[in-house]
Amino acid sequence: MSHASIPILSTEALGLLARAKPQACDCALKACKGWESVTDDRWPQEQMRLAGTLRQPLTADQTEATFEEFHPGGTRYESPTAPIAPAYFPFNRCDVYACARCGCAVLKYTEYGGYYVDHRARLVDADLIVQG
Repeated sequence: MSHASIPILSTEALGLLARAKPQACDCALKACKGWESVTDDRWPQEQMRLAGTLRQPLTADQTEATFEEFHPGGTRYESPTAPIAPAYFPFNRCDVYACARCGCAVLKYTEYGGYYVDHRARLVDADLIVQG
């Protein structure tokens, strides 16, 4: 599936996906309450289904999505209680997956450093989703 054909999920659609009642499953991604590094061997590719993206098209005056974070309560990026604000980093660079076995919704993005590539995942907690 090309990135152009991936549906862009609204905040409401993300909330609906996250509120689906997960079934019993051995999905290791349920442990990713905050952003966690997930190597290819830990990512359960065979059971994860791409549900959509939070990446919005750039406007004419943008060269890339913002790196500004949203932490009105003083949380930090890696905090499991940090708000999920799709308009802000890193959520504005995420794709959204759903486990085919249990239905849990997981955000995934790739951090590109000077000498590394780090795939990160975070379980979507519907109670933490905000407009931002």
